Amino acid sequence: MSQTSTTRASIHTAEVAEVPNTNHNITSQPKEPQLTDQTRLLPPRQIIVVMFALSLCSLVTTLDQVVVSASLSTVAAAFNAGSVSAWIPAAYLMTSTAFQPLYGRLSDIFGRKAAIILAMGIYILGNLVAGFSKSIIQLIVFRAIAGVGDGGATSMVQIVVSDVVSLRDRGKFIGYAGAVTAAGYTIGPIIGGALAQHVSWRWTFWITLPVALFASIAILILLPLKPVQGDMRSKLLMIDYVGVFLTLAACTMIMLPLVWGGVTFPWKSAIVLGPLIAGIVAVGIFCLWESRVARLPLVPMYIFRHMTVVGVYICMFVNGFVFFSMLFYLPQFFQVILGYSSTRSGTFIIPLLVTVVSSAVGSGIWISRTGKYRSMIYLGFATFAIACGCMTIFTAETSRAVMVVLMVIAGLGIGATMQTTTVAAQASVERKDMAVVSAVRNFLRMLGGALALPSSAALLNNAMRVSMNTLSLPPSTISSIINNPSLLLQPSDLSKFGLTSSQADQILVQGYNKGFKDVFILNTALTVLAFVASVVMIRHKELLRGDEEALKKEAKAALMLEKAPGTRKDVVALGIGQGQIPEMNEDDGRRGDVEMGSVSSPER
Repeated sequence: MSQTSTTRASIHTAEVAEVPNTNHNITSQPKEPQLTDQTRLLPPRQIIVVMFALSLCSLVTTLDQVVVSASLSTVAAAFNAGSVSAWIPAAYLMTSTAFQPLYGRLSDIFGRKAAIILAMGIYILGNLVAGFSKSIIQLIVFRAIAGVGDGGATSMVQIVVSDVVSLRDRGKFIGYAGAVTAAGYTIGPIIGGALAQHVSWRWTFWITLPVALFASIAILILLPLKPVQGDMRSKLLMIDYVGVFLTLAACTMIMLPLVWGGVTFPWKSAIVLGPLIAGIVAVGIFCLWESRVARLPLVPMYIFRHMTVVGVYICMFVNGFVFFSMLFYLPQFFQVILGYSSTRSGTFIIPLLVTVVSSAVGSGIWISRTGKYRSMIYLGFATFAIACGCMTIFTAETSRAVMVVLMVIAGLGIGATMQTTTVAAQASVERKDMAVVSAVRNFLRMLGGALALPSSAALLNNAMRVSMNTLSLPPSTISSIINNPSLLLQPSDLSKFGLTSSQADQILVQGYNKGFKDVFILNTALTVLAFVASVVMIRHKELLRGDEEALKKEAKAALMLEKAPGTRKDVVALGIGQGQIPEMNEDDGRRGDVEMGSVSSPER
């Protein structure tokens, strides 16, 4: 009893110590930034409306990923830039990754609705101008701008869900929203391949814009979120601008050498090692800045004291790395090795994508019913590792049915580890840290995806280069084939390069297929690492915090007050979470018999 009391007392003392002293030494201590608690647990009917708006955002980002991945080879051929084309998704993922933590803090400072609308607006602008690109450089830059918006939309969906849904029910409602995402995964590859093959690659960037615009309007209308306190100047001063710069600089300097290494420049060259070392140094400076200097850090270092959070972060880095590697290079394998068209390769990957969403929905419902998530995480990564290991056998002779079965198994593993790890991380921290913990979780998953593309491209390109060196081909021919491996399937191109069909087969088998196998050996090793990390580090936490019922009553009462005639919504917003909302039943709300005098502004 004494140990428990002492622990609770120490926690209470720590919490009290964090509250600024308003009576003594006000000028001697720096004022801590004050953030508005935006928790507003809504009734089920209202949650469904909110999830509709959020699922549209998820649909947009999902469509964008799979449509562009399905048409990437066509875009590369249009600009004759096969190896450089890796920067189209890489730049998108790099900016999406770097800005994830920023959106977590922007939503804390300016409000969830403002942050998600900003993200959708940047996404629409970036993709709109990307479709008008005249060169590969322009396309890469504009996709990087679109990635800034995608990073916010991805993070904000989970952050808003954590505000309006209790921890125990979170997986279930995220799972329901996954049904809408499933539509994107299902039709995205077909749309991407068909547009690239029969219309124009430019429409792969424009096709999502109407959905994005509609999603933005739905969010403006349907999200009943609390406004945040403070004037614009004080909010702008809260932003950790140095942290934003260091994050973007570190991501850029680490990814550049991975794209260049072994393809544009030798791995041992200074132009590769220099940025890589500088990126690692930038990560160290970022950690010092966030822990010692930043008033409101993008990534508070104390969240890494939770072993479960660290375990989740390791697992989600691996999840992102392997998933994006599969998402972009399985369709390319189908086109280069199997000779499929863009449309057919996009269709053939559907079993993987649909299974991912189905598994995510099922695992979310399981968590809501049982309150347990660890067993699902363990099973997911074990299944994922087995599937990746088996995919190393893929060749042109592999049965198509075997390929489909292995993609389904991989999809089951990927989906089972997505929502479950989110719940595990959020259950391990206080409510005030949920937004930043969710943003960092998404940051690391996207960082894994961003690093996967150049890493996988390097393995593939290096294997092909080695296979062609034995044929004594000219450097220009080697570069052309690496830039566009599908040239090996065209008899006219073979005669132009002076290659026979047997030499082309040798390059495909000993070069491309071997490189593809190397990619999945790496993926297998990483998924095994994630499985071990999940077993060793992720702990069980109860999903009931004890205050859910009170928060649900406050949110219900606030909604009724907002509907009552003559009610000032700003006063209602101030009362939420402060114990100022009066008890009422639904009849009271419908009649509008609410005395405004019963809602008082909170003490400051």
